[in-house]
Amino acid sequence: MNHEPLCALRDRRSVPASQLGAPGPDAQALRQLLEVSVRVPDHGKLVPFRMILLEGEAKIAFGKRLSTLLESRRPDLSDAKREKERRRYEHAPLVVAVVSRVDPGSSVPAIEQQHAAGNVAYNLLLGAQALNFGAQWLTGWAAYDEEVATLLGLAPNEGIVGFVHIGTPLMQAPERERPAVDEVVSTWTP
Repeated sequence: MNHEPLCALRDRRSVPASQLGAPGPDAQALRQLLEVSVRVPDHGKLVPFRMILLEGEAKIAFGKRLSTLLESRRPDLSDAKREKERRRYEHAPLVVAVVSRVDPGSSVPAIEQQHAAGNVAYNLLLGAQALNFGAQWLTGWAAYDEEVATLLGLAPNEGIVGFVHIGTPLMQAPERERPAVDEVVSTWTP
């Protein structure tokens, strides 16, 4: 049996967003990436997700607004954290905000709808790597903040699943310790 197709999954790593630079995907590669990202399990065919692209000057302006917002709330923020917040959206040429759109009137449980959106974010990671880019899925305070949701134009039934930073790796993606399969897998018996 040929296990080579599993290499993409076995070798998947997140490249820290601060280690992603230009170039990012060109228009054709971006289109391919977005098309594969939406090929996810979607109970009820609800399409309970959408994406917001943050690029160029708009991405920088978004990052500055978030930094200003956080600094206004936390004046005690250390200089190091303040600088990290200021620069968070400067590195990767593309950031995709993945949004979950839960249809509360659907018989499909909200968590299943949210999982579909999470799979979009994961497909962005896998697709970016397949196209020889690096990527990192980040959340942080901004993913759960009502003012950030308003800034992005989210509806009341929407929430940010994460911000997927995509670009060219400036370093080899580090490996991290993974769980031993035997520690996380069991077989149920009656």
